[in-house]
Amino acid sequence: MDTSVELVRHLLQSVVYIHTTVSRDHPSTKILGNERLGSGVVVDPSGLILTVNYVVMGAQTISVAFQKPRRAKAEIVAQDFEIGLALIKVNRQGLVAAEIGAPDAVERSDEVILLGAMGPQERRATGGFVTYLGEFEAYWEYLIDRGIISNAPNPGYGGGGLFTTTPIDCYRDHRDEMVRYGRVVSRPRRAWIGIFAYVVEEGVVVAGVVPDGPGDRGGLQDGDVIVSLNAEEVASRRDFYMSLWRHEPGEPLTFEVKRDNKMRRFEVKGGDRAHFYRQL
Repeated sequence: MDTSVELVRHLLQSVVYIHTTVSRDHPSTKILGNERLGSGVVVDPSGLILTVNYVVMGAQTISVAFQKPRRAKAEIVAQDFEIGLALIKVNRQGLVAAEIGAPDAVERSDEVILLGAMGPQERRATGGFVTYLGEFEAYWEYLIDRGIISNAPNPGYGGGGLFTTTPIDCYRDHRDEMVRYGRVVSRPRRAWIGIFAYVVEEGVVVAGVVPDGPGDRGGLQDGDVIVSLNAEEVASRRDFYMSLWRHEPGEPLTFEVKRDNKMRRFEVKGGDRAHFYRQL
């Protein structure tokens, strides 16, 4: 790929390395551990950095390393637990910020560069093409309307940037709310049950549960096949998410599941993911 070396050198200045320590008592450590490594992208010269939420969730300390041999402590400004983004801030001025692209700045087959950090001063870049634009769903109760998938391999820890655009439509649309309130307040609150969901022919299978999460407390187990939610058939993972998110945290949910070839019913109280993973 004929990618300008000078362009990559310039863009790498906006990519940072993040090292986070998390209290062993935080609920996320049961799955993610108490030490996290990640990448981030400077989105404002005054020190705002965008990354993925799991890297800083429950953080006791956040250390950010820039391309030049210097580090800075960071604090969390905002977290979006439903989309999986976090905004952190360092006390630095005059940083090189990535230019935020417009929603339609990328099309299929466009040439892109993926940048990430693998260490305090180690940055890597890979090139490829956009192979898919559209709805993206994942197994951790996660769905976004417009995802960008490319054939460029991930060059570093999670949270890096995709250029000529950065995949931050959700951040751009809600930036003012995140900076002002520390979260997105305009979006309806979504019920969360804390499972990892995969699709099978019979419905949606529970491939894992968050320890002590709503689903775990309600009796859901690995291997359960969710057949219906509040008497509505679950035909796909997307249908399951849409049905679940019509309810708010605190509402009662009735799950009909198939376990050991028998149909069983469980009552689960919808949870609030942001409250469950709140900072200690």
